[in-house]
Amino acid sequence: MAQAQKSLLASRNVTELFALIDKLIQEIQALYCLDAVPWVVGYSGGKDSTVTLQLIWNALAALPQKQRTKKVYVITTDTLVENPIVSFWVSKSLEQMKLAAEEQNLPIEPHLLAPDVKNTFWVNLMGKGYPAPRHGFRWCTERLKIHPTNHFIRNVIRVSGEVVLVLGTRKAESSNRAATMAKYEIGEVSELLQSDSNLSNSLRYSDTLPNAVIYSPIQEWRDDEVWMYLMQCQNPWGQSNQDLFNMYRGATEDNECPLVVDTSTPSCGDSRFGCWVCTLVNKDKSMEAMIQNDEDKEWLQPLLDIRNELDVHPDRHRRDFRRLRGKVQLFERERKRRKNYSKYSWSLCKKVAGDLADKSIKSTS
Repeated sequence: MAQAQKSLLASRNVTELFALIDKLIQEIQALYCLDAVPWVVGYSGGKDSTVTLQLIWNALAALPQKQRTKKVYVITTDTLVENPIVSFWVSKSLEQMKLAAEEQNLPIEPHLLAPDVKNTFWVNLMGKGYPAPRHGFRWCTERLKIHPTNHFIRNVIRVSGEVVLVLGTRKAESSNRAATMAKYEIGEVSELLQSDSNLSNSLRYSDTLPNAVIYSPIQEWRDDEVWMYLMQCQNPWGQSNQDLFNMYRGATEDNECPLVVDTSTPSCGDSRFGCWVCTLVNKDKSMEAMIQNDEDKEWLQPLLDIRNELDVHPDRHRRDFRRLRGKVQLFERERKRRKNYSKYSWSLCKKVAGDLADKSIKSTS
């Protein structure tokens, strides 16, 4: 694995990268024209999904009109507790995508997804008393992200029978990501297309969605190559890649995205955006950095305070020993029966609701 990771970080200059991109555009076009199976592109507004969508967009735009025969759905899931800066960026981007796709006669159709009301964060935390998510009880991801996404994809599969999921996942993100991608590989795209492009992109099965095949065109790219492409290639739907870069820079602790000259240099890719209520991490470093680096973003501070107030562990003093339906569960420890603490207490839920209303007003004002 270490050797594989090292090969992923092999240096590629600008000329080599853009020679690879020319081949990659041809690969995307050939794969798109291979059959009638629709594509679903995952878009989060981050650097990796932006690069991936730009490549798909440019490849389709270079095809003759008569070959643009099947839909490419671009989906984003808004958990309703996303970082507000990122949420606004993504919403604006989807609006521009829709207009640009219509103007350019491209079969690209953006969709903004959201969880059902019963699955939203605050309904579960304040309404049902679910404790703030922990690694042992990570109830949020499936309800807020996976369900809406899978529901959309399954509807596409129900109509077409199959789907190709295009994702911006990269092996260089982590050794775990590389191992997971390798585990479900079907074969290389070049073999399917009978191409001699020397690209090593692969197709792989989805472990959760039958009849779905995953294609990751930038799976071998490094962080600096992602930024190199974004800074030198104009965004085809009208968003500013420079603004995206600035957003990452603002979410970096020292407000700096250095020029990457070798593999020892950190890049802006270390910034991570997610839900502002997330307690699965020790700190929301990106939001802290945004507040620290830009006084115009100080209005985010009340949201960060709410997140930090939720992140209390151990939290037994906040819990009720009665379960959602009023049952009491006992367990035995050291020959004594003890109450099994379950959901948040009603008094805490009311306090959270009050704090949320109060600090949201402060944040808005």
